[in-house]
Amino acid sequence: MGKKMKNLKLKSALLSTAAILAVGTTLAVNGPVAVAKDKGTTTVTETVDALPTKTPIKHLVVIFNENRSFDHYFGTYPNALNPEGEPRFEPNKNTPTQINNLLSSPALLDNNPNANPNIVPSNGQTVTQPSNGINASNPFRLDRTQANTADQSHAYTSEQKAYDAGKNDLFPLDTGSGTTGGAGAFGTKGQVMGYFDGNSVTAFWNYAQNYAMSDNAWTDTFGPSTPGALHMFSGQTNGAVAPPGFGQSGLADGQGGFTQNGDTDPAFDVCSSPKSRVQMTSQNIGDLLNEANIPWGSFVGGFNLQTINDNGSTGCPGVNSQGMPDPTNLLGRTSPSQVIGGLGDAIPDYVPHHIWFQYYQSTSNPNHLAPDSVASIGLTNIAGKNKKDPANHAYDLNQFEAAVSQGNYPAVSFIKMATFQDAHPGNSDPLDEQTGVVNLINFLQQQPDWDSTAVIINYDDSDGWYDHAPAPITHTSFSSSDALTAPGQCGVVGTTEPLGLNNLPVHGRCGPGTRVPFLVISPFAKKNFVSHVLISQASIPQFVEDNWLNGKRLKGNAFDATTGSIMDMFDFTQKKSAKLILDPTFGTVDSSTKIKN
Repeated sequence: MGKKMKNLKLKSALLSTAAILAVGTTLAVNGPVAVAKDKGTTTVTETVDALPTKTPIKHLVVIFNENRSFDHYFGTYPNALNPEGEPRFEPNKNTPTQINNLLSSPALLDNNPNANPNIVPSNGQTVTQPSNGINASNPFRLDRTQANTADQSHAYTSEQKAYDAGKNDLFPLDTGSGTTGGAGAFGTKGQVMGYFDGNSVTAFWNYAQNYAMSDNAWTDTFGPSTPGALHMFSGQTNGAVAPPGFGQSGLADGQGGFTQNGDTDPAFDVCSSPKSRVQMTSQNIGDLLNEANIPWGSFVGGFNLQTINDNGSTGCPGVNSQGMPDPTNLLGRTSPSQVIGGLGDAIPDYVPHHIWFQYYQSTSNPNHLAPDSVASIGLTNIAGKNKKDPANHAYDLNQFEAAVSQGNYPAVSFIKMATFQDAHPGNSDPLDEQTGVVNLINFLQQQPDWDSTAVIINYDDSDGWYDHAPAPITHTSFSSSDALTAPGQCGVVGTTEPLGLNNLPVHGRCGPGTRVPFLVISPFAKKNFVSHVLISQASIPQFVEDNWLNGKRLKGNAFDATTGSIMDMFDFTQKKSAKLILDPTFGTVDSSTKIKN
């Protein structure tokens, strides 16, 4: 099925969602609100716009994607190869030259410490790392035909080993995976050294040209998706407990508790594994927004369990009505990826261990209940019904566009694309990711509230992809799972580990971990700007707290209190009126909408 047809089907699904959900309910967010303007009431969007904020930003949209490192997407930015037949990228002449990527030290490309000493680079120099063996490789360019890569190893311990005490020279050995049948390094564990340029991740490079990005953004700790999602939502991975009937998950924190440092399904989700689940007991940003009655929501691809698939199935992906594995039950997948090919038919759109809000009882929607109406999306309490909305701020991705289009634009929206567009290698790819992101941002730019919107694009982890920048360890850990500087050691011995929920030093929170892309797209974002301020995933709840909550911080020693601020990427004295509409397939700029200097 072609991409145009896929987009039409998505649009049809959005319209169907809007039609199914009733509107016109009387609601309350600091006063009566409703969608219907002709009844003399105020829309949710207008109420959100009236809320006091530190900055002119009234609507924050966080697109939280999967498993890419900074150098993997921006290693040669802004220089693209531009071969014939691929979308061209030509940088603006004012593009910053001080960017911490592979171009900042040319030897990283031809004489990389991960390369095999038996291979003589083009410059004739030798290299010194034998441990990677036949999988050793210098960084190499991935083209659009190689968008469907293998999933690299990205566990808490293996990532630390790859960084090898800051030498960053053991990626093929410790995190590399190859694609069967691939040519050259692409078919070996050396694939971990591959990077895309502006001919593949074209949209992201164009967003960087016209808005702001960071070259100093990190995951808060080493490890995979679940810890990253928890940090984005709560700045905290300590306080993991086993739900009744399940074994304990995570790393013993040395104080009688546990820190979640791996992928485990959330306790409060009917679609989670029947064998392994974890509950988080820390506070999260949704709790703070609820206390302040700020409209917010999480919008996730495949969350609606009433979706009828092509095979007639409904419910959780991959299981039958008895909860047993069923590979024919594939939630929400009605058209395979053009890039992943036939494999896309076997990939469910919903992955429980990626979904931040389901780990906390206070913000979970265990049975994936639908909201009472489009008008109730984002709201904590429904006036006149003396109850909370059944969705509890947790919705299907289709409901985001339905709500915004009908006058209900939450103050804070967290977005998780359907799996085939979330960028996770093996399930997704940069080209499908680009289509999903561009369609969403193009839609937001066409809304009347774009002039008060900011979009953040960030990632839950690096997937183990090579990045040359060593982590500047500011919080240490000394457990059997740590291995950055020595066995059982992540950081300098003698330093105090970060405090956990019980105000005692705990294991398992070593970081920052790995460097990931971070972009801010907004009329107030600095143009063609690269920030060097050290930030992390916890900088996202910090911005929410600073903008809407007078700087209130999460309890329990969350990292939102100590991480860096993203304010450096904004200029609130400006407001760019021009919009940047991109082609969803190629990521190229529509010249009629290009932002002028």
